[in-house]
Amino acid sequence: MTVKLDKKIVSYKVLTPEVKAENEQKAKTAAQEKLDRAVQKMDENIDRPETLHGTTYKIKTPLTDHALYITINDIVLNPGTAHEQRRPFEVFINSKNMDHFQWVVALTRVLSAVFRKGGDCTFLVEEMKAVFDPKGGYFKKGGKFMPSLVAEIGDCLETHMKSIGLLADPEISDHQKKIMEEKRAEFEGVTRGKEKTESPFPEGAQLCNKCMTKAMIMMDGCMTCLNCGESKCG
Repeated sequence: MTVKLDKKIVSYKVLTPEVKAENEQKAKTAAQEKLDRAVQKMDENIDRPETLHGTTYKIKTPLTDHALYITINDIVLNPGTAHEQRRPFEVFINSKNMDHFQWVVALTRVLSAVFRKGGDCTFLVEEMKAVFDPKGGYFKKGGKFMPSLVAEIGDCLETHMKSIGLLADPEISDHQKKIMEEKRAEFEGVTRGKEKTESPFPEGAQLCNKCMTKAMIMMDGCMTCLNCGESKCG
């Protein structure tokens, strides 16, 4: 194709493969920056919608007469797009027991503020589960040990974050799962005929220091957890 130049040439530049690749990279970077600006991210400037969807969890400890009801409301970012994400936005705790009113109000306000601030909020789970009651903890239904009421609230928060995809269960290798199943079957064969408890793990199992569940049994001269796979023998 012939191009006729009507004006005088004042300068020129040869388009080498290097220059062409650099221009393409700049165009991709600019397009990605434009996309990043268009994607809505969690921060304190997001206004609360009129309606939020949430989940309510019930906590009934053997230390209190009344249950606690924990409601965690979520906000959906970028709905209907490939960047759709569900994030916790606020939390409420309600109970008939007014003994915990002050610290419950303080805890819910702090948690909600951290949620709305944006960024990674999953660290709250470990921080809350590490709170120990000086009077001692308790075992919840299923045999899992809770060091404090705050730790059980953190456990509810962990369950909720897993349900919306912010947290994932730790992966256990197929080989370790096979060993756990073999040891469970062997132990159940030894203890068959004994009265079963509500716990899904064998009666007499010890507390696992890793997952805080009474699922630690002695098999082949080694303490092994049937819940998370923790083993004293590595």
